[in-house]
Amino acid sequence: MNTQPSGTRSHASRYLFLFLVGLVVGVVATVMAMRAIDARRDHFHGSVMHVQQWHLGQLKQKVEQNRCAATDVLPHIKALRTMADDLEPAFPDLADDQRFAQHASRMRARLDAALASPPLNCAGVATTTADVGESCKACHQDFR
Repeated sequence: MNTQPSGTRSHASRYLFLFLVGLVVGVVATVMAMRAIDARRDHFHGSVMHVQQWHLGQLKQKVEQNRCAATDVLPHIKALRTMADDLEPAFPDLADDQRFAQHASRMRARLDAALASPPLNCAGVATTTADVGESCKACHQDFR
């Protein structure tokens, strides 16, 4: 026999329902707030790094595929050089740091050399890719 009044069980289910609705509304509001905060952040520095990484990866892939003609690799080297001009603006907090400026300058110099004397075979592309990768690695060791 049930000694609890039927109204108590009804109130408990209402409270549980309201609690669950409040929980769902709270989760949705939290997700919306987090997305709004993320949307206000500047994603420029990450974008520059991703584009450079993609072009460097394309150069490595060209070597693996043995497709190292100038028409295959020069667009990627040019894109890397163009993006290298955006290193200081992409990282305004580091733009005044002498070490960062030297890393950026070395990367641009290596890419300028590759454009002035383009690699003519896969060994040359591999060397250029390794040089640019070394520039990236040196900067990341200091600033990551």
